[in-house]
Formats: sequence, structure tokens, C-alpha cells
Amino acid sequence: MEVLLHQIDAFADAPFTGNPAAVMPLPAWLPDALLQRLAEENRLPETAFYISALPPEAGLPPGEGPAFWLRWFTPAAEVDLCGHATAAAAAQIFGDMFPAADQVHFFTRSGWLGVDRRGADLVLDLPLVPSRDAVPDPDLIAALGVRPVRVLTGQDEVIVVASEAEVRRARPNFAAFPAVPRGVVITATGEESDFVSRYFAPGVGVDEDPVTGSAHAQLAPMWARELGRTELSARQLSARTGRLTCTVTDSRVLLTGRCRRYLDGVVRLPDAEASLLPH
Repeated sequence: MEVLLHQIDAFADAPFTGNPAAVMPLPAWLPDALLQRLAEENRLPETAFYISALPPEAGLPPGEGPAFWLRWFTPAAEVDLCGHATAAAAAQIFGDMFPAADQVHFFTRSGWLGVDRRGADLVLDLPLVPSRDAVPDPDLIAALGVRPVRVLTGQDEVIVVASEAEVRRARPNFAAFPAVPRGVVITATGEESDFVSRYFAPGVGVDEDPVTGSAHAQLAPMWARELGRTELSARQLSARTGRLTCTVTDSRVLLTGRCRRYLDGVVRLPDAEASLLPH
């Protein structure tokens, strides 16, 4: 059996930047165990799988344009929300399947998500993720090696530090990370952008994620309240780096960025996988 694979860098403003995602369109769902093995083999932060058939619970898409059922897997687990792989899947669909479309919709574990095309930019529509103040976990703070000025919790654990320089300097000790059931973000106001961040999720097989769309669904409303405006520039300070523009509404966060295609290929599933395939 052959499966197409497209590797696309999301939120990338130059070659070899942004967050790489594998996008694998399927005619129908393969067994979950096989999807996980493919994601593990790809060894990218996320692999996005999608099919054109929608489940009954999806209902009608919330707008015009093609619609798909989308799932995301890290090398270690399926996740509930992934922004950069959604943008990458949209870029592949616009480029290969619907070149005249300006909008695509995905039914996911987090409900319906949309991506609009505006020239060279893609605008990803995510549900706003609230935060609340939390008590710092001393083991986590020690593993991060930072001095928090504020700690919040929500979808992810957010550690606010005093400066962009401290975000850059952080060298987490992943061997000492406590069992955190979600991602961990360190963030501060930026020198050339409104805010900066780095994202760590060793619990799902991603020590440091290059550019994390889902985290900005939580970071953007937090910084919007702090800075007093609803449109913000953001930069993730991983080794690859990535840039986003964030627009906050009452219940949604719009993330604007660009995608760069890196490769297109074919995965040939070996005979040893035959027992995992549907009959």
C-alpha cells in the first residue's frame, strides 16, 4: 500500500524555519496503531492525517469551501489540538487539490477549525483557550531553570518570565521534568515583537516544539489582556524560529502566517504492516 507524504514548514518566514509537519492524505482511516507508527517513523513534531469523509457527529461545515476530517499525532501520542499541522494540511490542500478555494474546514477533536487563504498568508481559526493563575510547581521551575514572575494554567502550563533574554537562555533539564499532562510554555514581552515564547512537551514525545499554533490560542488572549490590544505580533524562539500575527476575538484566536513546502514523497508500507491494515 502506498500513502502520500508532504512535509511542510508552517509559520515559516524563510527556508528552514517554522515548524515542520508531515501531511498524509488517506482514502479512509487506517488503524490507530498504524497511524501512530507512521507518526513515530516520520519523527516530526506532528503528523496530520485527513480523509474526505466526515463522521455523522460533524454536521455541516461552518462555511464554504472543502471540508475534511483531520487528526494529529506526535511521535508518541494522538493530540486534541495542533495549529501548525492544521495550517500545513490546508497549504497542501490549497496547493494540490483546490487551487481556486480561499477557505478549507477541518472537523477535529477540538470541533470545526477553519483556514482562510489571503494571498500568500494563511489564517488559522482556533478556539480561544482561557488561562487562570496557578501556584508554581517547584520541580517544574527547577527543571526549566527560570525565575517566574507569574504562572498560569489552562490547556498548557504558562511560565511568564521577566525578559526575552531569559526565554532565550533557558536550557531545560528534560530528565528532571515532572509528569506534566500538558505542554509547558515560557513567555515574556518581546524586543521586536509583542511577545515571545518557547514550548516544551516531553510527555508527548516533543522536547521542544519549534512553533506551536495551539499554544498561541492561550498565549494571545493572555497577552492581549496584559498589553491592552487585540492584534499582536509573536515570535517563538526555538532554534528554527517562527513568526505569527495573532488576532483575538471574544471566543476565537486567528493566527496568520505562511507555509513553505519542503518535500513530497510516497510511503510504501512494508509487508510486515499488513496485519494492521483494514480488510
